[in-house]
Amino acid sequence: MKKRDIVERVAGEAGMSKQAAEAAVGAVFASIADALARGEDVRVAGFGTFAAKDRPARAGRNPRTGEAVSIPASTVPSFKAARALRDVVNGG
Repeated sequence: MKKRDIVERVAGEAGMSKQAAEAAVGAVFASIADALARGEDVRVAGFGTFAAKDRPARAGRNPRTGEAVSIPASTVPSFKAARALRDVVNGG
């Protein structure tokens, strides 16, 4: 499913134009991204929690050459599904 599919589904279920639905979906995604960039968690009841996690610097290997490379520290987004979402996905 792509963002376009989500926009069409929101427009249909909410009875709004595709332009309004696209703006709403975009605002939700932007709000989540902004909160994660500030280091905040985003909890959506019954859906899950988005969080920003710090990954420490580490040593890695180039798979082609086997050469050791250093991988810098970074912050990555993560998602933990709520039990209700896991149940739906598992057919419950």
